[in-house]
Amino acid sequence: MKLVILAGGYGTRISEETHLKPKPLIEIGGMPILWHIMKIYSSHGINDFIICCGYKGNMIKDYFARYFIQNSDFTLDVKNNKIEFHHKIVEPWKITLVDTGLETMTGGRLKRVKHFLDDDTFCLAYGDDLKNVNMSSLIAFHRKKKKKATVTSVRHPEQFGILELKNDKVIDIKEKPINEDRWINGGYYVLEPEVLDYIKDDSTIWEKEPLGRLVREGQLLAYKHDGPYRPMDTMQDKKFLEDLWNSGKAYWKMWK
Repeated sequence: MKLVILAGGYGTRISEETHLKPKPLIEIGGMPILWHIMKIYSSHGINDFIICCGYKGNMIKDYFARYFIQNSDFTLDVKNNKIEFHHKIVEPWKITLVDTGLETMTGGRLKRVKHFLDDDTFCLAYGDDLKNVNMSSLIAFHRKKKKKATVTSVRHPEQFGILELKNDKVIDIKEKPINEDRWINGGYYVLEPEVLDYIKDDSTIWEKEPLGRLVREGQLLAYKHDGPYRPMDTMQDKKFLEDLWNSGKAYWKMWK
């Protein structure tokens, strides 16, 4: 199964770092948050990634183009134009990096990578938050329910849009209630290829009309995840996640 990662936004709420680099390359424990997300999915056997680039996307492409060299020890024989690798860190990853446009909205970015998805069920994630979701259970839930879309729902006490649920079916999406600890859209979707037909063009915001239409048609399910959840929207969020990593308490570290 393939994972599409939305990694093209400006990240304006954490502009202290994003004026220099794209948000998915902000580091936690010396590694980009994008890498952490890929490690989460890889720990469940999902190793085929499609990264939707936009703002400073060339930096994301450059990071992965140099990933093997950066994570290996080697001897460079300049005279004979040879490289001998010693200690190597090899991930079982296939990574497709696509420039999906600077101003393209989330739905438009997803639509632009349609031809890489082979008309199969696929996963979708945002490139800036970490959850210890059991992907195998999430995918099994989606397949069992036989709907077009499943979103991971999480509990959060802050002002986020909430999902109103009935027997695991999303029946309404409400915008940012105040001081309510209810189920919210936590990303980490499993989707059928038909959902791409719900996206009109580059201006389509995935979280609005496409999701709203899926709700109206009874085709959006919620997989409830009661584990910890923390998006990286601000420098305070970054510090919180960094402290967890440095103390050995990173809840999302599902790999050895």
